[in-house]
Amino acid sequence: QVQLAESGGGSVQAGGSLRLSCAASGRTSSTYAMGWFRQAPGKEREFVAVIKWSGSTTRYADSAKGRFTISRDQAKNTVYLQMNRLKPEDTAVYYCAADPYYDGIRDYQYDYWGQGTQVTVSS
Repeated sequence: QVQLAESGGGSVQAGGSLRLSCAASGRTSSTYAMGWFRQAPGKEREFVAVIKWSGSTTRYADSAKGRFTISRDQAKNTVYLQMNRLKPEDTAVYYCAADPYYDGIRDYQYDYWGQGTQVTVSS
């Protein structure tokens, strides 16, 4: 089984940057998809970005394009989300997710989830 652990969240002013990390333990392969989702208070969990473990493809939500970058380090079993030019509307709990096959944009398509890390962006 795969276990995920997020880190790197915190508080930042609008326009600032944060880098989130997700460490994966257990067996993974090049077929895995590693995604980031977020959930703001009172809202449903929404897709942010996803990358295939092979690094062959990436996908981003419209809200993330041009500001966020997803990447992975296979040697460290870690996926990253670099977030730049943060906005107050980016405030949410950010979750790392993994699926053995599909790099989808719906949360129910992912089999494994981390505990989440809080990101707070102030004006």
